[in-house]
Amino acid sequence: MMSSLTLVSHDLCPYVQRAAITLFEKAVPFDRVTIDLSAKPEWFLAISPLGKVPLLRVTRPGGGEKVLFESNVICEYLEETQPGPNLHPADPLERAEHRAWMEFGSSILSDLYTLETTRDPAVFEQKRSAIASKFGRVEAALGAGQWFAGASFSLVDAVFAPIFRYFDLFDRLADLGIWNAMPRVRAWRVALAMRPSVIQAAAPNYIDLLQAFLIRHQAYLLELTA
Repeated sequence: MMSSLTLVSHDLCPYVQRAAITLFEKAVPFDRVTIDLSAKPEWFLAISPLGKVPLLRVTRPGGGEKVLFESNVICEYLEETQPGPNLHPADPLERAEHRAWMEFGSSILSDLYTLETTRDPAVFEQKRSAIASKFGRVEAALGAGQWFAGASFSLVDAVFAPIFRYFDLFDRLADLGIWNAMPRVRAWRVALAMRPSVIQAAAPNYIDLLQAFLIRHQAYLLELTA
């Protein structure tokens, strides 16, 4: 008998999405509880050391619960314990390289948060340029095949899919020119957008929620629409 899993989520959190993608790829049954991070429930604060999502609540067959936090830790745990396709390379060096690229994806997400919340045009351009530069490195790392590792979907794909999802809205607002000379990255984005696990990982009204988030922050990005 397997442990039961509950993913504690927020609809806009890209880190939640990477955990959800991993669960869907593994075809593991799980429950999903979505909270409002602007009004965090007491039960959530009691079990979340950082007050952040995602959390994975793991209830063991014999009773007792463990709570995992940090998205990469959750993804690694699922890879090690759950059936389904392998989402890491078998070779230790390649596996370490993949973990490094997962961290690289997190650094892009950090830049993206500033990009979507800043009201300062100079800061916006600084972050836009930083994201473009980082994706230039990704372009150089990508090889043949649909996915980061070629033919096999991996945890690196699960990390980058939520990054690309931001641009489903951003592209409607302005041409940021981030991937103009990056054909491999553009093809990877298209392939990820069609992956069932990626589609399922986000709320159906994700774009509307993201736009509302930009409006609340009076983001400079919205000024580019005109």
